[in-house]
Amino acid sequence: MLRKLSMRIAIAHWQGRISPVFDVSDRLLLIDIADGRELRREDHALNCRGPFERAREVYRLGAKVLLCGAVSRPLETALVSAGVRVVGFICGGLEDVLKAYIKKGRLADKSFQMPGYGGKRTKKAIPG
Repeated sequence: MLRKLSMRIAIAHWQGRISPVFDVSDRLLLIDIADGRELRREDHALNCRGPFERAREVYRLGAKVLLCGAVSRPLETALVSAGVRVVGFICGGLEDVLKAYIKKGRLADKSFQMPGYGGKRTKKAIPG
């Protein structure tokens, strides 16, 4: 029986944790998820630095959702415009964040919020 790939998420990471600032992060973990389960993971080195180029790179990798730490407004806007949903300003261990996201589809637990972050800047991808 074939499983339908429901989504690919990308997680900016550094030393087993969520990378604190996506704008300067150099690694993405790409994870294919179907039926609430991880199917495959792949580590990818990011090559682009400018916000529009970086957003295109993430989009071309097939990511529908990006989980990351802090992200600048220009980069977040570029990602959203490219069709990538940004779940930013999160922190924690890579596996803990992944497990929480897969299990609940969100990271509502305050222990995953970056210290000092109190706002809601996370945006949804523009449909299209």
